[in-house]
Amino acid sequence: MHHLYYLMGKSASGKDTIYKRLLERFPMIQPMVLHTTRPKRAGEQEGREYFFISAKQLVQMRDAERLIEERTYHTKKGDWTYCTAKDSIDLQSGSYLGIGTPESYGKIRAYYGADAVIPVYISVEDGVRLQRALDRERAQAVPNYAELCRRFLADAQDFSEEKLTAAGIAKRFSNDDLEQCIAEITDYFASFGE
Repeated sequence: MHHLYYLMGKSASGKDTIYKRLLERFPMIQPMVLHTTRPKRAGEQEGREYFFISAKQLVQMRDAERLIEERTYHTKKGDWTYCTAKDSIDLQSGSYLGIGTPESYGKIRAYYGADAVIPVYISVEDGVRLQRALDRERAQAVPNYAELCRRFLADAQDFSEEKLTAAGIAKRFSNDDLEQCIAEITDYFASFGE
């Protein structure tokens, strides 16, 4: 049986780094690429991190019933929508690795089934996350500190213990030590036959 391994964690928990390292370690697992109306960050490539779409394209996808889930964040620079398209994942052909939130995980799990979608929750102490986020934002051509603060505060709600429990997310992988975290996730994937 093929699976969709679904990485979740608050902003700056290391999800992107862990995602890339797991794809290197498991070349048979395909990346699940979301669509977003968010502007491209420095170093991002179309089709690698996201498919960058316009608000008009989002409406067209919604009208064509191509979406499994979507979520919109009201940022300091406008509304940014992230969504999962039905044609992004083919579990008949292989396993996938994706990144999202407890809310999107719940919708994707409802679409594909609980046996097919495996949650992988990454946790990091808030002070460490805040410093990582600040360092990442400073590296941007035009840092957006207001958005950094908005994301940090929104994560407290989006990843609350109540929401994690409601989504059935119990197992956690601490990213205090990146190599140890990746080793634990690797063992976890192995328990599913990857």
